[in-house]
Amino acid sequence: MMRTRLLPMALLIALPLATAAGADPPACTEPPELLEAGSPLPATLQALRAGSLRILVIGGVSVLGAGTSGPEAAWPARLQALLRERWPKATIEVAVRGERGINTTEASALMAAELARAPTQLVLWATGTFSAVRGAEVNDMVETLNERLEALKAAGIDALLIDPQFSRFLRANANIDPYLDALRLVAAAHQVPLLQRWELMRHWVETEQVDVERAPKPQRVAATDRLNACLAWAVAAVLRDGLAEARAARSD
Repeated sequence: MMRTRLLPMALLIALPLATAAGADPPACTEPPELLEAGSPLPATLQALRAGSLRILVIGGVSVLGAGTSGPEAAWPARLQALLRERWPKATIEVAVRGERGINTTEASALMAAELARAPTQLVLWATGTFSAVRGAEVNDMVETLNERLEALKAAGIDALLIDPQFSRFLRANANIDPYLDALRLVAAAHQVPLLQRWELMRHWVETEQVDVERAPKPQRVAATDRLNACLAWAVAAVLRDGLAEARAARSD
């Protein structure tokens, strides 16, 4: 892909995502506070200003697009398309590494191997689901998160944590709250954004925007595609907010 000069970052950040040239409207709506980053993304901002950004997505089957109509319908692929449309003059790559049933420790090792292979400026880490399903020790998850996030910061790499997907089945069969609370605390402690996927998806279910679990079987793939579209928009919005915070911090 050809690299060309970036437009002024102030102008790009000021433009709402939904008004990007040719962009479709957001697939879902949600409370605006769920799309606040709360922390800056300085390495991501610097990479975009330099004209090249690589994002690494780490997680389980959800990042691989399980249940969608195909790889391009998965939220990381949709996110890449959104970001390339928003920053057409930058080279943007969203790499995805995931495995079914991967725990936080295994994901951390996978991340380390991938970061050693290719320079990366932003990591999106979807975690906590498998730990909750298995009833793993919350402290073990937190210890691994702390170690890896410290390593990312030392390397000058931004991170965004993503908590588990909302699921009635998971809520009924696992004590999910300690893991959600731990992820919020870890994100705050390390000053990294947290995409509250659990709360976002619960809102979409309760407002009847998208509900994969209760979708009739013939409509389940379409519902999963819609869910991934909604998640991609949400991640893009959080990233936009984190970039705005990084720009504001630089101007102080």
